[in-house]
Amino acid sequence: MSTTAWYDDGQPAGDAVPTTKQIRQLDRVVIRFAGDSGDGMQLTGDRFTSETAQLGNDISTLPNFPAEIRAPAGTLPGVSSFQVHFADYDILTPGDAPNVLVAMNPAALKANLADLRRGADIIVNTDEFTKRNLTKVGYAVSPLEDDSLAGFVVHPVALTSMTVGALAELNVGKKDAERAKNMFALGLLSWMYSRPYESTLRFLERKFVKRPDLVAANIAAFRAGWNYGETTDSFAVRYEVKPAAMRPGTYRNITGNAALSLGLVAAGVRSGLPVFLGAYPITPASDILHELSKHKSLGVVTMQAEDEIAAVGAALGASYGGALGVTTTSGPGVALKSETISLAVALELPLVIVDVQRAGPSTGLPTKTEQADLNIALHGRHGEAPLAVIAAKSPSDCFHAALEAARIAVTYRTPVILLSDNYVANGSEPWLLPDVADLPDLHVDFATTPNHDDGTTFLPYLRDPDTLARPWAVPGTPGLEHRIGGLEKADKTGDISYDPANHDFMVRTRAARIDAIDVDDIDVDDPDGTARVLVLGWGSTYGPIGAACRGLRHRGLPIAQAHLRHLNPLPANLGDILTTYDRVVIPEMNLGQLAQVIRARYLIDAIAYNQVRGLPFTAAELETILEEVCKNA
Repeated sequence: MSTTAWYDDGQPAGDAVPTTKQIRQLDRVVIRFAGDSGDGMQLTGDRFTSETAQLGNDISTLPNFPAEIRAPAGTLPGVSSFQVHFADYDILTPGDAPNVLVAMNPAALKANLADLRRGADIIVNTDEFTKRNLTKVGYAVSPLEDDSLAGFVVHPVALTSMTVGALAELNVGKKDAERAKNMFALGLLSWMYSRPYESTLRFLERKFVKRPDLVAANIAAFRAGWNYGETTDSFAVRYEVKPAAMRPGTYRNITGNAALSLGLVAAGVRSGLPVFLGAYPITPASDILHELSKHKSLGVVTMQAEDEIAAVGAALGASYGGALGVTTTSGPGVALKSETISLAVALELPLVIVDVQRAGPSTGLPTKTEQADLNIALHGRHGEAPLAVIAAKSPSDCFHAALEAARIAVTYRTPVILLSDNYVANGSEPWLLPDVADLPDLHVDFATTPNHDDGTTFLPYLRDPDTLARPWAVPGTPGLEHRIGGLEKADKTGDISYDPANHDFMVRTRAARIDAIDVDDIDVDDPDGTARVLVLGWGSTYGPIGAACRGLRHRGLPIAQAHLRHLNPLPANLGDILTTYDRVVIPEMNLGQLAQVIRARYLIDAIAYNQVRGLPFTAAELETILEEVCKNA
């Protein structure tokens, strides 16, 4: 077995140097990097994830950080963490209990200790275990000096001082040297788990291209961490996780927000429409605005508006003008946009509203996850204003969810709410790049000529008999002049109408158009067909539910799983499926919003299992709950 050594000039020597360490094969690992908001834990985790993706492991990540830009240093509320789960087989979640914790200070240790599995490795930055920092988080005695960590394998490492020492001969200040300690930790973990390093070196060169001194400092810190692992007796074992068996193709590691952005770009390409995004920055949706702004060459126009109302108004105006109008937000923004969304329902124009859910109400926990916007998505408008609602189930699935939202919007001339959440948006996993030719054809036929039998009159509300969609006429098309607005329109002519019978007809027709949307039947994962319990989920609960069901089946308990993409309209076969099982369990990160819909629509006594802690479900907790239901079914 060989490993990479480093020459004194900082360049890797290659793979010719024998390692003195034992190599141990693992099938999966869960690592959590934790420290202050200013310790670079998100960057460290992201770089480790990128290295791991290059090696071909399956990956799932969970960033977790405070809402403040720079929370109070050394405090429990200020702890920022990044968890990465990688394996040589298909995985569904970021993992429940970490095998490794990198704790940059006492607060990071205390905040995360309860989550670790017994026997886990804990790498602690001993330089930060000062009396002052210990007192901040309530440690009377350092946990490194008593027996409170007896059930773990503790690796005390002076990360800060060793980093400063490694950079002593470089022209960097002490503060810049201390900030590089996360690269020392990354180098150590990259060595420990045999990760490739080339992409990290290139990343550092790009990130600090205007500061050659910081390029040299961070690469030197990374090198020092790598060499420390190879030379110290504190780490006697090095680990390897083989690549996972995946479908052939080109993969990239992608976050939910990035995948959703690319899905919107693809929708523009496949429909032939320019994509217009009107957005007001809001956590955790802002990354979509940032990503889409990079794709002007593909017909994407982005506008950062002064508020949420202006953003959705601009997007709706763009749709009227013949573009695919999109607006992105989170829960508070959906409330502000609701009047304009109702206008879009009345105008019967396509509009995609992306709601990246976060814990509420109000400002709530803006960097934590929740699924509590289902009710507002389904019902949060004045009047009878139905629209389509769909949900993404994983980071890579956001790409396909965005395409589906666009398909429904342009085909049925309706607003569509696409529900994501913070867990999906900021988490990442491998994404198989699709062939563009395999993506759905979203071609749009705009109205170009009068549609009345007389050959000269345009009827803006003469509907397609299959979709009930009205014509989409771009302003300025000769002979197709017509009025739009929030006042009720007469059937076919689009004239303003106060006629009671016409209003009743238009309300029912708009509802029928949504009910008639062509959505796929829901699939059920019931391997041997003997399950008596069905777990029904939507959105980001897909991974934890799937992992829990795998665990139960592995132990011989049959259980079925079904997951909803379409929340309005619901799949046509859902009612028949629900009545097939003795028990239906619906786990949600809210207080039972889908369960209420299922009970009302199908008269099914669904079992709701709910939590609103700002964190995703763990597979273990769901497995425990579902086991009890299976045994009593």
